Amino acid sequence: MKIQYFKSTDTLYIEFSNAEVVESRELDEDTVIDLDANGQICSLTMEHARSRTDAPNLSFEEIAA
Repeated sequence: MKIQYFKSTDTLYIEFSNAEVVESRELDEDTVIDLDANGQICSLTMEHARSRTDAPNLSFEEIAA
């Protein structure tokens, strides 16, 4: 999984897998998801991320089972 925030364009990109993208769908005018051949989400692109998320202040925590 890879998460990138592009400050210059205020775009958040989240890649869930590096599978080949076969379809892109707009969820709204500022959000696009990319799907693989099995219909699984490969990535998500979000424009105007600052006003829609806390993108610049991202944290990650793995919880042990």
